[in-house]
Formats: sequence, C-alpha cells, structure tokens
Amino acid sequence: MPAATLLKDGALRVYDYRCRAGPADRPFAEAHGSYSVSYVRRGSFGYRTRGHAYELVPGSFMVGRPGDEFMCSHEHHAHGDECLSYHFDEGLLDALGLPCRVWASGALPVLPRLALLGERAQAAAEGGSDLGLDEAGTLLAAAVLRGDLQPFSAALRVTARDRRRAVRVALWLEAHCSEPIHLQRVARESGVSAFHFLRLFARVTGVTPHQYLVRARLRQAARLLAQGSGPIGAIAYEVGFGDLSNFVRTFGRAAGVSPRAFRRASQQHRKILQDRLGVPAVG
Repeated sequence: MPAATLLKDGALRVYDYRCRAGPADRPFAEAHGSYSVSYVRRGSFGYRTRGHAYELVPGSFMVGRPGDEFMCSHEHHAHGDECLSYHFDEGLLDALGLPCRVWASGALPVLPRLALLGERAQAAAEGGSDLGLDEAGTLLAAAVLRGDLQPFSAALRVTARDRRRAVRVALWLEAHCSEPIHLQRVARESGVSAFHFLRLFARVTGVTPHQYLVRARLRQAARLLAQGSGPIGAIAYEVGFGDLSNFVRTFGRAAGVSPRAFRRASQQHRKILQDRLGVPAVG
C-alpha cells in the first residue's frame, strides 16, 4: 500500500496511507508490527481480526496490536481508502502512562470525540494547525484507550449485499452531509424500508444513520475550526447545521469544549485538551 512518512521519530511513526485496492483485488493475511491507531478520512474497507469483522467508513478507526493477524478487503468500494496512521513503540506508551495491556486489535465506529481528534490530527498533518503531529498522536492514543470507548463488530451473519448497502449510504452521507437529510431519503438511497435500513446501518457501522450524519458534520466543522479563523456561525451553516445554538451545544457535547475553545486549543492553547484528557505534553 502506498504510504508517505510524515514523521519518523524513533518510538513514534506517522504515515499517510493511500490504498487504491478495489473489489477485484484479493485480500491477504497480514500482521500488525506495532501498536497503531489509524484514522479513516476517506473511502472504506473491511477489516477482520481476532474473529471479528468490521466495515470502516470515514470517521472510524482501525486499532492494531503487534503480532495480531488481520485482513483488509475492498469488495464494497471501488476507490480504495485513505488513512492517517500512528504507530507507537511499547516504551513510548509506557512513558506516556498508556498501558499496552489493554490495547487490542479491532475498530471503533464514528465516535464524536474521537472523530474530532482525528480531524485535528489531520489538520496537523496538513500544516493547518499549531498542534504537533506527536501531540495529536498522543491525544488519539489516550482517547482510544479510555475504558468508555468500546469496539464494535459487524455481525458476520450480515450479508455482503447488506454490507455494501450500508457502506454505499455512509459514503453518500459523507458527500451530502451539509444538505438537509431525513431518514426516508437515506432509506431510498439504500433501496429498503426506513425501519429495516436503520437496523442494518447500525449493525454494520456501529452508529445510526442520523448519528453518522451529525458526526460527519462535526468532523467537517472541526477541520474548519482547526485550520481557519472564519466566523463560527458561518462554519455551523456551511457544514449543515441550521441553528447556531444547536451547533454549539452539539459540538460542546462531542468535544467537551466549545467550538471557540476547540479552535484555541488547535491553534494556540494545546494544554486545554491535554489537561482535559490527562495527557502529558510531548516534545
């Protein structure tokens, strides 16, 4: 898989992966070589490890533990995927107070706080934030290892057709998240009833269609807040929120800080988020 090395500092490596595999490419077994957290920013892929199956879509995370075997597949999406991937040595995690014993290979759905940290890390990778790549990786690792973040696993009994439906709609929601969207419209995109699709989507992705839509909007907002200085109200409307107060409340619940404080933490005051997550400064 093509990968650009963004940071290689001994115990911490950061890579920009751009996979172009599609349905015609046969999956093969691999093994994780380090403790890793990979943020899916575009596309989708299947991930199987330790007897569990996951469908990863934009905003979700793949977690790896050294020695664990895994297999990635792309039968539901023809255009590959892109990930920002952090790799840690055990000694660094120990020094940061992040216990390796609780680290397990798996995947995390589009969880609000994690997705916002993922967008902040992406902004740092693109030079659009004062937050360092090493700091962004530390914050991600700390959030992933929190006990309240439980991996999900798409039931193996879900048919390939249903998986394909859910992934297709997730990518459609990603592309249209700034538009007014209701469950009936989403169900029409999938070709099944609204009730059936609601259950199907949640089973495959770990979240409901509405949760995914709101979190897609929040991720876009996080990227804009981290990279620019435009009015917060304009950002709220640009990403699809019709009401500024609703955006501020929703963002605050997801990030634990207001949009304004999130912007300050991204561009100037890193210690705000570090103190909140109990993470020591790096570098």
